[in-house]
Amino acid sequence: MRDPNCDYCNPRSFALSQSLLITDNFYVVCDVHPLIEGHVLIIPKDHISCSGAFSSELFTEFTALYKKFSDFLKSAYGSVSTFEHGITGQTVFHAHIHLLPYSGLQESIIPEGSRVIHSLSNIKELQQVFLKDGKYLFFSIGDSLWTVNTAIGVPRFFRDRFAKALGVPERGNWKTMETNSELMHRAQNEILSLKSTWKQYSSRV
Repeated sequence: MRDPNCDYCNPRSFALSQSLLITDNFYVVCDVHPLIEGHVLIIPKDHISCSGAFSSELFTEFTALYKKFSDFLKSAYGSVSTFEHGITGQTVFHAHIHLLPYSGLQESIIPEGSRVIHSLSNIKELQQVFLKDGKYLFFSIGDSLWTVNTAIGVPRFFRDRFAKALGVPERGNWKTMETNSELMHRAQNEILSLKSTWKQYSSRV
């Protein structure tokens, strides 16, 4: 099922223009407004709200892609973190999971402390959280995964926080980033480098 008004449902949209891998059910693309070189999105072709709402079959394919590109980022860029707003704080209302190089402290992303976070043993628990609560905020740093109390969620919740932690707060708001020609020029160079790095990596594995 596709939504004609959704950029992630339109294979010709700018948002999907920098693909790394396309499967029957997913696009894996370079974020066209990257926070850092290596910023990747995993996006289902069908118009689904978040990964927690995937069918069991779709979630199995998603976790395989999640592992594949997590391994790539760790190998090529030295680290990986991920985040998904799970309908809380989305600015595009179609599931999209962010993977990017980051190895900083959990406290740099959630300075509110442990009272607002809950550890997960694996990413599959997102489906249980979504089934129970109908929403979530999810992020990971390395092998550690958490959900965050959605009461503190706002639009671009994780994007703004990761941008600040990476020292590029001006990249948090992708809409204003898009109007900044200097930032978009840097982003394009980062995307080209990422695509080249993925091509070299995928040819070896």
